[in-house]
Amino acid sequence: MGAADIYDQIGSGYASQRRPGPRWVERIHRELEGFDTLVNIGAGAGSYEPAFMFVVGVEPSATMIRQRPSSAAPAVRGVAEQLPFADAAFDAALAVLTMHHWADAAAGLAEMRRVSRRQIVVTWDPEVFAREFWLVRDYLPEATAREAQAATLATVSAQLGGSEIQPLPVPADCSDGFFAAYWRRPRAYLDAGVRGAISGLALLDSAVVSAAMKRLQSDLDDGRWHARYPELAELHEIDLGYRLVVSDR
Repeated sequence: MGAADIYDQIGSGYASQRRPGPRWVERIHRELEGFDTLVNIGAGAGSYEPAFMFVVGVEPSATMIRQRPSSAAPAVRGVAEQLPFADAAFDAALAVLTMHHWADAAAGLAEMRRVSRRQIVVTWDPEVFAREFWLVRDYLPEATAREAQAATLATVSAQLGGSEIQPLPVPADCSDGFFAAYWRRPRAYLDAGVRGAISGLALLDSAVVSAAMKRLQSDLDDGRWHARYPELAELHEIDLGYRLVVSDR
């Protein structure tokens, strides 16, 4: 299933569930200061696009493009592997939690380098994610197994040589409902609408997810979840493996 098919299937609630987190906005935009033009690849509903730059979005899914607000930057339908732009057409290229859905991540990253001077990718370290995130470690190891072959941090590091890799801690009140956003708000995962905007859950076998959610609900209702993870209540942010990768060609 290609990226367009995936998000045409699961993307209808993205605009409401995947609102950009202010701390991540600040971190990403800091890396774009001093640049004028940006291509946002896998642009979706327009999250993380800076108002201080001329931006063009590239998005394969019509469902996602329809959710872009009227104030958002223009977007064209297209895929990362074949960007419809000339060499060095942009100062910077951005890809936020999208690369794992590309048909050929190496080709997409090469295209990012072709059309821009700076490349910024938000991805994750699957080893840290599987070890530190209680939901996949203790309830849904199938999610880790499913994404074992996905293009993540190692792929970016291999393709964008000389990259700077920065941790992106997840705030406790994160507004962007990606997979680990609700690490301190576990009841959110019981909401089908929340899960539907998380590709790592929405694309898993529904029976597997349902069984895991039943276990989670039971543990929340009888207090076992809070007894198992008391340290989380004291944290305001946590490193669950998300990484900001910055490369200049």
